[in-house]
Amino acid sequence: MKVLYVDDDDFIREVAEMALGLDAAMDVKVAEDGPSALRLLSGGDWRPALLLLDVMMPGMDGPELLQEARKLDGYGDIPAIFVTARAQPHEHTRLLEAGPLGILTKPFDPLTFAAQVRELAPGL
Repeated sequence: MKVLYVDDDDFIREVAEMALGLDAAMDVKVAEDGPSALRLLSGGDWRPALLLLDVMMPGMDGPELLQEARKLDGYGDIPAIFVTARAQPHEHTRLLEAGPLGILTKPFDPLTFAAQVRELAPGL
């Protein structure tokens, strides 16, 4: 499964890439922000089956990025999972309105992160 992980924090992005890479079936690419992710999605050759999006990023947050990604040709229904440090139920309710498969909270356990992703995205 091809996964694009987008996070503005270098350390978290690196840990997520490594953690997802523990699952041999995952082909992971990362981007540091919304515009970089949109360029990668528009680039052609590599097409993810799932987006993992940090919620709080400068310039373009995760929900905005998901909205913009779904405007791109062929990405109208791309599944996404939000990753956030915000753990309050009312915040999750607002985020779920943007249409992700689910929400994972940070900090995440690198050893179980890929399994958590698979649990929210069965069949991908």
